[in-house]
Amino acid sequence: MARAARQSLRTSVWLEEKPRRGARGGGQPSGLDRERITEATVRLLDAEGLAKFSMRRLAAELNVTAMSVYWYVDTKDDLLELALDAAFGELDLPDTDTEADEDTDWRDDLRALARAYRGLLVRHPWLSPLIGTYVNIGPNSLRFSRQVQRIVRRTGLPAHGLVAAISAVFQFVYGFGTIEGHFIARSAAFEMSPDDYFRHAMSSVAASAEAADIVQDSAELMEARGGDTVEEMWERDFEFALDLLVAGIEAMVDRAGPTS
Repeated sequence: MARAARQSLRTSVWLEEKPRRGARGGGQPSGLDRERITEATVRLLDAEGLAKFSMRRLAAELNVTAMSVYWYVDTKDDLLELALDAAFGELDLPDTDTEADEDTDWRDDLRALARAYRGLLVRHPWLSPLIGTYVNIGPNSLRFSRQVQRIVRRTGLPAHGLVAAISAVFQFVYGFGTIEGHFIARSAAFEMSPDDYFRHAMSSVAASAEAADIVQDSAELMEARGGDTVEEMWERDFEFALDLLVAGIEAMVDRAGPTS
């Protein structure tokens, strides 16, 4: 009961200003540090997924005892938050202490950041459930958020529409990248390429009499879309949808008229 109460009060590892605990005898146990533990966590999550991750499995990967890991993090949640922010550190973002380059087109910057975010979600399928679980206020996550806001502020949208514009673009990317990443992971779990898995799934669904009409309609839509591979189809879908969102922002800016 007490443990459940502590869990419900948890906020974020980034808000816990607890002193780092020292090791027995004054040395670091097993030569570990938070950076090494976090790197191993990311590797394990990439290799085995979120469902199979455990502190015991991590300790085995590091060739230490689980208690050694607990010298540096209090809970599994703390460690997953650290891994989440480490992944966001892969994004190539400008220095947050400098203003966004006013000489670049916000459209290009927005597309580039959206593509980078999609790539991150696809490379690390375990990210999307963690993004929806934690408050994401690690240093790398905050740099990403600041860059998103700086770009969207340059669109010319009225202030009351900025948050909605951010949601429209980056919640779309979140959903698209999540589905894409999970599809690739599911294909790999069956030891199939995405193309083979897609063909297998479509042929299985086509065998259902109840789904025949929708399968036929879907096949016509996919043929019109073009693309010889699943990757090409995803790429065309993503870029067209992103263009729709950019065009929508432009239309809303025109509707709002000049801003002071």
